[in-house]
Amino acid sequence: MPAIFNAQARVQRTWAVAVALLLVYVVWGTTYFAIGIALQTMPPLLMNAIRFLCAGGVMLLIALMQGHALPTAQQWRNSALVGGLMVFLAMNLIGFAQKLGIGSGLMATVVTTMPMWLALWSRWGGERVPSTSWIGLALGVAGALLLALEGDFSATWLGALLAFGAPLCWSVGSYASRKLSLPAPAMAAAAQWLVGGALCFVVAAWVEPVGALAHVTAKSWAAWVYLVVFGTLIALNAYLWLLQNASAALAGSYSFVNPAVALLVGVALGGELLTGWVFAALPLIAGALVCILYGPLVLGLWQRNVAPRLRAAWAPGSRQRQM
Repeated sequence: MPAIFNAQARVQRTWAVAVALLLVYVVWGTTYFAIGIALQTMPPLLMNAIRFLCAGGVMLLIALMQGHALPTAQQWRNSALVGGLMVFLAMNLIGFAQKLGIGSGLMATVVTTMPMWLALWSRWGGERVPSTSWIGLALGVAGALLLALEGDFSATWLGALLAFGAPLCWSVGSYASRKLSLPAPAMAAAAQWLVGGALCFVVAAWVEPVGALAHVTAKSWAAWVYLVVFGTLIALNAYLWLLQNASAALAGSYSFVNPAVALLVGVALGGELLTGWVFAALPLIAGALVCILYGPLVLGLWQRNVAPRLRAAWAPGSRQRQM
């Protein structure tokens, strides 16, 4: 009986990981389109500030309704570190980099390095990262690079510096959330988003006109609501859950899947056209996912079943060798 229960638990966990990945892959792939609409009339820092303050407030109510205790002083400090790195620094560094002239193609390529950094921090922290995951990450970055070739690769030195800082901050924050003492997941998300949103608001009040919110169009507000509900409350929660329940490589694989989803959304909703680079990139991204998801299994089957037969077949004196 215990073995049956263990098998059922593994199946349920596998399905939970699959659903979380699907949410992160699809929803975050569509947020590129929504962010573009929101930023048409909404200042970027204020957009992130009210996005995460509202999402954090909702998550706080949910956490309290679930009976979770408020974070301890140490948990607040840890949540502030994670929220500061992921919400405040990473997301706003991307916005400032784009304002300082970094091209969209280079920005998209730089962001795909995030899972490589996350896997590196995990390896340095003592976690085992299979060789097949490294191969998958490399394939994913190559596929995302091909997708980005149609974009602009121009950059200023300061814009490039800020752009490279964004995935570094996001990866360090992601790794910290796996290692630090944090409250229950709902309360942890609330604390991280409230701190990150508050930091965004302080800076926004200094550099952006708060009165600009009075001139935001209904279309931009609708895109902002989509970002709050789907991009943050649903997808970001799914990603934070993956960081605790999946490998670093698998949790970070969204960064090279999202551009493919975003491209398909652009074709369907924005009238964009597919180019030859897309058909070269998608097989690489698919191969990356296979390596990350099933690489250890395939490698184990090869080592146990195929490799011994090949060695026996090509050993000196074997019948096939003599033929």
